[in-house]
Amino acid sequence: MVISAEPLIYGLIFIAVIVLVEGIYLTVFGKSISLNTRVNRRLELLEKGVGREQVLEQLRKEMSQHMKSRSIPIYSILAEKAQKANIAFTPPQLIMLMGVLGVVSFIGLTFGTSASLPIRAVLAVAMGIGGVYVWINNKAKKRLGLIEEQLPDAVELMVRSLRVGHPFSSALAIVSKEVPDPLASEMGVISDESAYGRDVGEALKAMAERLDMQDLRFLAVAVTIQQTSGGNLAEILDGLAKVIRARFKLFRRVRAITAEAKWSGMFLSIFPLGALVGINVIQPHYYDQVKETAAFIPAALVVAGFLVVNIFVMRSLVNIKV
Repeated sequence: MVISAEPLIYGLIFIAVIVLVEGIYLTVFGKSISLNTRVNRRLELLEKGVGREQVLEQLRKEMSQHMKSRSIPIYSILAEKAQKANIAFTPPQLIMLMGVLGVVSFIGLTFGTSASLPIRAVLAVAMGIGGVYVWINNKAKKRLGLIEEQLPDAVELMVRSLRVGHPFSSALAIVSKEVPDPLASEMGVISDESAYGRDVGEALKAMAERLDMQDLRFLAVAVTIQQTSGGNLAEILDGLAKVIRARFKLFRRVRAITAEAKWSGMFLSIFPLGALVGINVIQPHYYDQVKETAAFIPAALVVAGFLVVNIFVMRSLVNIKV
């Protein structure tokens, strides 16, 4: 019996590409990443003696560099996620990284598989782009999750600052110093922008739209309403902090309740593909008697269609909106 390991090799090469991306990122920016776990990036730059205006300009450039490159055809699929993840790589560096990973994938496919040249080329390009996209998507999810977790504490800190008599701009500055990254640098940029004359409500709204976070939109709306119609901002933010914390607990509870259903859906979606790979590995000639018949390709396309529909149906069943 001849065992074909090519399907497994494809998966291993793709996993190796993702690991290689993380390795390159940690090699280039590992020192600054470890430092930012203790001191947020804005304070780190200020402690180096860089002026406040230069720090603001640099952070704003980092926070908008990816969205400004959305016009690049290939990069457009990565720009939004890369901006949310605040990837330290510049757009040209990410495009170069995709090319390097594509070459590495092509070399791995050449030595590890017997696929034809066009198939290896297409798979190499897909792995180079797909590996970077999966890596950036995971980074974005982790960063947005941290910001959501930090936001209730940050709003409560603003409330305490306002109740002792600080203006809202000073409350933002206190949050930027006391709360760790990633939220600290975001709030620090808003604090600096307000100091240079930008409307705080407008800055908060821009931040909420850039991160696409509903709780930040609530904060921006609350501050804007207080600026236009007046009122006790401390009481408004105190109520908002309770709402955000309650929403966060509810999201966690829903995630825990639906965890089993999500894993079941993932298993039911992946199992047919895993079974197909397993059959191909254990018995490569299993379909030889039927693959030459006229109905084989239409039947395979129908099955593939049902598998794709199954993935979307299972995702819709476990994707509970709160």
